[in-house]
Amino acid sequence: MNNFRSSLINRQLNRLRVLLTEVSKSNSFYQNKFKGVGPLDEIDDFDTFRKRIPVTTKRELSEDQISFPPFGSNLTYEISRYTRFHQTSGSTGAPVRWLDTPEDWQSMLESWKEVFKASGCQKGDRVFFAFSFGPFLGFWTAFEAAQQLGMLCIPGGGLSSTGRLSTIIETQAKVLCCTPTYAIHLGESFRADSQDIILDSIEKIIVAGEPGGSIPSIKTRIQNLWPNASVYDHHGMTEVGPVTFPCPNNVNTLRIYEENFYPEIVQPENMQPVDFGETGELVLTTLTRLGSPLIRYRTGDLVTSCPENDWQENYLGLEGGIIGRADDMVIVRGVNIFPSAIDSVLREFDEIAEYKVIVDESEAMTQICIHVEPAMNYSKEEAQLKNEIESALRSQFNLRIPIKLVPNGSLPRFEMKAKRWEKLEN
Repeated sequence: MNNFRSSLINRQLNRLRVLLTEVSKSNSFYQNKFKGVGPLDEIDDFDTFRKRIPVTTKRELSEDQISFPPFGSNLTYEISRYTRFHQTSGSTGAPVRWLDTPEDWQSMLESWKEVFKASGCQKGDRVFFAFSFGPFLGFWTAFEAAQQLGMLCIPGGGLSSTGRLSTIIETQAKVLCCTPTYAIHLGESFRADSQDIILDSIEKIIVAGEPGGSIPSIKTRIQNLWPNASVYDHHGMTEVGPVTFPCPNNVNTLRIYEENFYPEIVQPENMQPVDFGETGELVLTTLTRLGSPLIRYRTGDLVTSCPENDWQENYLGLEGGIIGRADDMVIVRGVNIFPSAIDSVLREFDEIAEYKVIVDESEAMTQICIHVEPAMNYSKEEAQLKNEIESALRSQFNLRIPIKLVPNGSLPRFEMKAKRWEKLEN
């Protein structure tokens, strides 16, 4: 083990000891959860930690908040210590509320600073945040991290897409922060509505909130709409905060900021670790978010680690970023299909403005079809476009997935996490 990895593990272990000591004092959620695991102060390496400490699930957190409203029992300190409130988006169940102390909040800002630094952002850059600034954590931490780095932060909450584009042009913003879906929507809106105006100030687009920024076809689609900009990916969760930053040296690779997290990649079925280069579920322990910590939290995100020799000399890398979610996968006639894989195929078509996937699980065999809204003024015949999309999907999945073209403007547009999959059940 080289000096980088050895030194990092020592720092992580020190932070883990502090975390376990703090929760053992007064965090009733983990006090109850850790009954029977033995003395926490005897955990002096990560092998022992993984063997003795059980995982935490989102379902447990939801049930805990129902039992102990409104914030649950996963609170390490008196409620007066907490100064920030956020909640999950509710895309995978009922929203879960989350509180942070000033110290925990600052630790998350340090994670976001790594995102900006890896993206080449500098003091004085003008950053536009195309974000509503509601209770979802989203870009709140990004906004304040950019502020601390000396960048000019321009909020876009409460503005329409037209208003946001106007503000970007008028302020000559250099950096855009939004979801991949919204970057595409904003770029298409500009092309559709603007004639003589030039939108050339944006040089960097930092995307988060959904897979896409590390998927080549989606990244290319964004860059085609914003020709002066480079696209940088990042991911995080309200429950754990900002997790990854774009690798400066490996395209379409995210690196986990291991100063603040202890990551594991495991087989979802049995929680056994996967080998380097294999796909598994990401499990995270928040080493510096002590007030509402998560210990061995099952994120549900599927990832593939970089090779072991890469890991020895750097923070853990995730090839292709977040591949998808374990609970989003559907099996159609024996084929595993993830939303990100469908998105990757459809984003190859400039003629597609938006789409919706209908998954019918009401019968014995799951069926899938896709509603496609063509872009304005596309030149192909409907039958030709439909056939080309179906052919591309068949080539990717070896399945016939029927396409239905729907009228322009009939499908919803998304500012935050896109919800394009609809499941029909009995």
